[in-house]
Amino acid sequence: MRKRLLAQIRAHQKLGTAVMFEDVDTELKQRIDRLIKELEDRITRAIASDERLSEITGVLRSIPGIGPVASTMLIAEMPEIGTITGEQAAALTGLAPVAQDSGTLRGKRSIAEGRRAQRHVMFQAASVAAHHNPSLKSFADRLRKAGKPHKVIITAVARKLVTIANALCKSRQKWTAAMA
Repeated sequence: MRKRLLAQIRAHQKLGTAVMFEDVDTELKQRIDRLIKELEDRITRAIASDERLSEITGVLRSIPGIGPVASTMLIAEMPEIGTITGEQAAALTGLAPVAQDSGTLRGKRSIAEGRRAQRHVMFQAASVAAHHNPSLKSFADRLRKAGKPHKVIITAVARKLVTIANALCKSRQKWTAAMA
């Protein structure tokens, strides 16, 4: 809703009608911002009140590239994290390659299915990790040097990120510089 409202405000500015809608747009933006803050506070309190969720959040947030949004999304959308295999985690997130066995795409592999919203959040986390997580940065650089397209690189980094997150949650260990 906030994203749509901001796009609408930009459209009003381009059309020269911003003055006409300024009061309504400002009030709506403030109201939405308050609701978002309230929801974020509720989520933070819910995680803090549960010892297991707090521990998993600490593990996830220790991984360079995974911030508050990605860690919360992983906890909310993948409660299985830490209890499944890395391959299962990648498949649940929709980051596992699926072979195309029919039609014109026969023999090609692509990502499919899984939890779409979670996959999109992991793409964002992968973009950060590809620059700030030492091991994933070198992995992304190798793929780049091999001539892989950007989308393939980010997908591979996101899959590796989910696999690492799952493994660390399973062992209840935080990321350390030695893991790089």
